[in-house]
Amino acid sequence: MKTSEIQELSKAEILERLQTEEDSLTRMKMNHAITPMDNPQVIVRARRNIARMKTILHQRVINAKQS
Repeated sequence: MKTSEIQELSKAEILERLQTEEDSLTRMKMNHAITPMDNPQVIVRARRNIARMKTILHQRVINAKQS
């Protein structure tokens, strides 16, 4: 998911997607520990998406305090 796509979402939508992405990442990590994945880059992409969403949420909090 690109940063521009995330910025278009509302706070509630970002929080919902963040929760599902974190749950998915946890499942992927556990499955990868048991049986190695064909493409472990999926885990890296999920972590980066989570970081992007958290960053945008944090930016919105900072902008709300300044306004």
